[in-house]
Amino acid sequence: MPIKAYYHAPVSQFLEDDRDRILGVLASGHHHDLEQQQRSAWLEQISILKIALSAQPNGRVFLEFYIPRMGKRADAVLVVENMVLVIEFKIGAGAHTSSAFDQVEDYALDLKNFHEGSHAVPIVPVLVSTNAGCQPISDVQFAEDLVATPVGTNAASLGELIGYVRSLRAYPTLELDEWMSKGYKPTPTIVEAAQTLYRTHSVGDISRSDASAKNLDELGACVSSVIDQARQKRTKVICFVTGVPGSGKTLAGLNIATRRSDEHGDEYAVFLSGNGPLVDVLREALARDKIQREGVSKNAAEREVRSFIQNIHHFRDEFVGNDNVPIERVVIFDEAQRAWTREQAASFMRRKRGQPDFNMSEPEFLISVMDRRPDWCTVVCLVGGGQEINTGEAGISEWIIALETRFPEWEVYVSPRISLPEYVSQVKVEEFLSSPRVRSEEQLHLAVSMRSFRAENLSKLIDQIIDNESEAARTAHETIKARYPIFLTRDVDGARDWLRSRARGTERFGLVASSGAQRLRPEGIHIKAKIEPANWFLNDFADVRSSYYLEDVASEFAVQGLELDWVGVCWDGDFYHDHTRWVHQSFKGTKWQSVKDESRRLYLKNAYRVLLTRARQGMIIFVPKGNALDATRPPKFYDGTFDYLRSCGLPILP
Repeated sequence: MPIKAYYHAPVSQFLEDDRDRILGVLASGHHHDLEQQQRSAWLEQISILKIALSAQPNGRVFLEFYIPRMGKRADAVLVVENMVLVIEFKIGAGAHTSSAFDQVEDYALDLKNFHEGSHAVPIVPVLVSTNAGCQPISDVQFAEDLVATPVGTNAASLGELIGYVRSLRAYPTLELDEWMSKGYKPTPTIVEAAQTLYRTHSVGDISRSDASAKNLDELGACVSSVIDQARQKRTKVICFVTGVPGSGKTLAGLNIATRRSDEHGDEYAVFLSGNGPLVDVLREALARDKIQREGVSKNAAEREVRSFIQNIHHFRDEFVGNDNVPIERVVIFDEAQRAWTREQAASFMRRKRGQPDFNMSEPEFLISVMDRRPDWCTVVCLVGGGQEINTGEAGISEWIIALETRFPEWEVYVSPRISLPEYVSQVKVEEFLSSPRVRSEEQLHLAVSMRSFRAENLSKLIDQIIDNESEAARTAHETIKARYPIFLTRDVDGARDWLRSRARGTERFGLVASSGAQRLRPEGIHIKAKIEPANWFLNDFADVRSSYYLEDVASEFAVQGLELDWVGVCWDGDFYHDHTRWVHQSFKGTKWQSVKDESRRLYLKNAYRVLLTRARQGMIIFVPKGNALDATRPPKFYDGTFDYLRSCGLPILP
């Protein structure tokens, strides 16, 4: 995606252009009613920049510069000989606030991380609080990635600051045309992506376009083609989409539901998720964003966003014990691998819904509900590999069994990766794939993690660590360590300090641990204290309930499908390495018990897989030392894990 701005021109032309002409260009790109406050702010910004640049006519200026990942616009970007300045104005402000510094630093970090031409370019975030004092110019300090600490100045001193930045000749001259020609490859968090999609009904500005990453529009086009064929032929179709952790499956599902709703309202396309924390966080984020943008009440905002993402259990319960026909013709099931087995579904229905005769797996029931439609329908299942983390979660085996035994007329489209062991057992899927009604489509797999934009091979490294392949893990770590730091520590406070030191702007960090990590409590990590996901993921530095406080720790159930920039993974004895293999345990009462059941062992293994793939930019792994005087925390539960992780190439925090 190319660079976008309402106005951009060489500085020399900007100085010659009339203020009213520049204002007209800005207004024509605005696409909203131009309020007097915005008009006045633009005019003052133009005047300040003209004075500041009057003696420095080289370079290029961009006004209302689009920041795709955040769905926002920086007031100005100035590209000079060897530097990029990101400038945010606070007209009339008499002081530099921390939130304003965070805002302009976030813009600079977005440019650094996601604009291909800016990866090796020095970037200076500048806050212009027009009536405030200015910081000493000598305070411009660059981090390792060449993003400077935000600098505060005022209207009168902006020119002096720009002149000083121009004088920093230690960096190579920037080729302006080449910089402008490079594209944006934004990698938003699922919260940011959902907000942008909800506002614009498009993923064009938030999806990557490089060949190494599957474009969300390509996946959407493939699924839409399948839906169109089902509609034309009046057939019933199920489609399995696979993807590595963080590859954008949830965003893809939201995009499909949104596009079909816009283009074919009579299909009543709906996105359903059984991930309660994900639903809560996305709904709250969308509601807060709508309140801020439109000034509506909290109740009105919440009422509207409920239709954008729905809880699968509410959909399921609506059709239990009756023969009602769903109005929906297109249904997208997120995290389909977490649907319940026959035993788990029957037990729940008997205990919680008063249905003693219920005898179907959740996949079988959900397909049977859609099968009630007399004409046509399409079911889209979004499947994560190695992501089953709770008792009774079936993977996709139950979906396949239901299709084979009860729904032989349904057409089936699958990702070719569905035959891999992390998705389903080899024997069942090979038999299933041999059927003439099953078609394989390469576009139905998302191969590259968008979450870990600094290390697209992170999921491979984590798989190797979890699968006890230390040599392969060491090799994989070598390929990502320069851009994606992972450290080991035995000091939880050291882990906290590292997280705080790495984050800049509003980059989010937090502590996570397995739900079975019950003997981390002596380290101040109490996994039984449940978090409120919306507060933990969305609230700011000042809220003790937020992840920033590093007090409340989130389990795999709270974080699956979501992400943070920097993560501290806290490792307990429930899944420890004995210098030979992984050992699975569960803490009951006053002691650890060995986990023998293969399904429970898989859930425990996957829990750590989920925890280790939550960080977008880097993580630190805390492994306690244990205590020889505490039978529930013997050092052998922790020393072997620490040594094994070191053998995988992970360095100790200096």
